[in-house]
Amino acid sequence: MAELIAPHVSVIVPTLCEGENLPLLVPRIARALAGRSYEVVVVDDDSPDGTAEICADLARTYPVKLFVRKEARDGLSGAVLTGMAMAGGDILAVMDADLQHPPESLPALIAPLESGEAEFVLGSRHLPSAGTDEGWGPLRRLNSWGAAFLARPFARHTSDPMSGFFALSRSTYERAERLTPIGYKIGLELMCKGRVQRIAEVPIHFGVRARGESKLTLVQQFRYLEHLSRLYDFYFPRASPIAKFLIVIACSWGLAAAAFAFLRGLADPVVSAVLSYPVALAVTAVFHARHVRIQREFLVTKHPWRDFAAIAAVEWAACAAVAAWAHFRLRQASAAEVLILGFGAATVVRYVLRKELLQDIRGLRREPRREEIGPPRA
Repeated sequence: MAELIAPHVSVIVPTLCEGENLPLLVPRIARALAGRSYEVVVVDDDSPDGTAEICADLARTYPVKLFVRKEARDGLSGAVLTGMAMAGGDILAVMDADLQHPPESLPALIAPLESGEAEFVLGSRHLPSAGTDEGWGPLRRLNSWGAAFLARPFARHTSDPMSGFFALSRSTYERAERLTPIGYKIGLELMCKGRVQRIAEVPIHFGVRARGESKLTLVQQFRYLEHLSRLYDFYFPRASPIAKFLIVIACSWGLAAAAFAFLRGLADPVVSAVLSYPVALAVTAVFHARHVRIQREFLVTKHPWRDFAAIAAVEWAACAAVAAWAHFRLRQASAAEVLILGFGAATVVRYVLRKELLQDIRGLRREPRREEIGPPRA
């Protein structure tokens, strides 16, 4: 089959063990885009289910291109970015291979891009005329609402910012900066880092998976939260670090205060403050472990845990000294005041030392991660 030199639309389909769905999906894409020049770019993460052979067979009839990624570690989002880098279309549409995204909605999805009305278009399950065949219980709906609410700053007032069925212009993709998605929400990454202003939505009917197994797991939902953390850092470079520092303080102070209240029945306020502050340090250590795990390549210090221990020791000493001062010099000081003054002093020490050592929870870096450069763009 002759290869299209300059397709108008590139439909990018990331796959992992979705071979049995492709013979159903590709003909439906062809019917939906009849009259337009298009290509179907399948990016497969080395599936053992015969996806390569199936694509080779489909390519005899349809404009299908297959790119196989060996030992890929960046999941669906990385596959989509690979497909975009390899695609030749002026319009880039993304959809899953499991037939839950209706190919028949592709013309409506790309129409706002063709007319210039929008630079990014989402296929929404939540518009009045949309729907879903999946049975969503109260917990699933609450989870979806919460995820969408957290994404609101860079998704504007869209009804379904988590949708994996979307389209954008090539110019929007090319201006996106430092693409570093985690998990499945590549659309959200592109909206945020492409600084998209004009977003449109079209209603879709979200179907039931045809064959194969769902890739959505609890691990992926935690990865979504980590992804959001990166997006907030990018979109709010000044406010996000402060917010994260305050979140860690709130978590560590909350649990430490509970320990202080328990110890007050056994010891005086100073001893209670000194013995409860390690709880705050333990909570901080959990956040620090995440920071070291995802930022190790760009840490200024070669000994992040040694530095953490040194800072923690100074914090603890500051807490003990100020708590003792408040108790013995301010003779009318209540237990709560001893707690607040002691913990407050330790928090100031934490902020100053972590900032000076570039070791704070927000993860300061001098340069982008290697993966933030993204795959080469065509």
